Amino acid sequence: MKLSAEHLEILAVIVEKGGLTEGAEALGKSQPSVSRSMALLEQRVGLPLFEPGRRPLRPTELGLRLARAGAQIRAAGLEAGQIVKRFQRGQAGRLRMGGTPVFMDGVVSAIIADFQSRHSDVQIEQVYGYLDQLALSLRNEALDLAILPMHASQVPKDMHFTPLMGGHNVIVCRAGHPLTRRKGLTMQDIDSFGWIAPPTDSPLYRDLQRAVRSIGREDFHVSFSGGTLASILAVLTGSDALTVLPYSVAFLARRNTPLEILPIRIEHPDRHLGILRLSKARAEARTLTLFSGFVADELHRLQNRIDHELQVRRRG
Repeated sequence: MKLSAEHLEILAVIVEKGGLTEGAEALGKSQPSVSRSMALLEQRVGLPLFEPGRRPLRPTELGLRLARAGAQIRAAGLEAGQIVKRFQRGQAGRLRMGGTPVFMDGVVSAIIADFQSRHSDVQIEQVYGYLDQLALSLRNEALDLAILPMHASQVPKDMHFTPLMGGHNVIVCRAGHPLTRRKGLTMQDIDSFGWIAPPTDSPLYRDLQRAVRSIGREDFHVSFSGGTLASILAVLTGSDALTVLPYSVAFLARRNTPLEILPIRIEHPDRHLGILRLSKARAEARTLTLFSGFVADELHRLQNRIDHELQVRRRG
């Protein structure tokens, strides 16, 4: 026997509230319409749902059990409605993103964790890559967005780039490194130390080359190359080698890694860290918009913290 889910939900509210009038008010319906629904349900089951002549209203054993079933249906309906609302607001769904390894591991991963602590119903799938790979994945709709550093001239015509944080690189060493005890560092001071280089196909590797040239060297000795940010930091803290990192990555890495930023000015990359998307709208645009806004806010806060530190360094 198939019963009306709506009638069972009405029965559940009547039993919960203790009367037809109270149930009707809770449902936003008129008392006569609620009475008609119960009469139809009783006619369908062929048995009474309430004990006759009892005030306040008391359900029969059948009425009580059907009310429990109606409460489950009502709860499921309310939950389904909340799911729809979360999707409509962008607070639930699936987001596929890509990014360059150093920024993804050093900056963006913490932002993702913070975002998901607020919106746990958003599933995020992340891959690594550089501009050409990421742009191809965006066009193939394998990704919804990419977070990477790039110059405005690199933005593909069919895509939109939102710049969020300007390029700013620094030379980094382990805490307690011999160079941290010297003042007025010169090229001769750092000449005897090896360098840790990121993967050769990464923009950061080219940054390292430009940075070394900007302080008077055309060549440099690489003691370790490739690897992830975790391996770069592990080699850095276990040796006297130097490396070049984005200021934002070094700034956040110091929370868990004993490293220091050397007071040597180097050439900064002419690009911004930002969000790359296809220009056309996507199916999950609300989730994408919510996440993109969150990333922008968090990077803005991080930039303010970095700017404050730079001001303190200059005054020092």
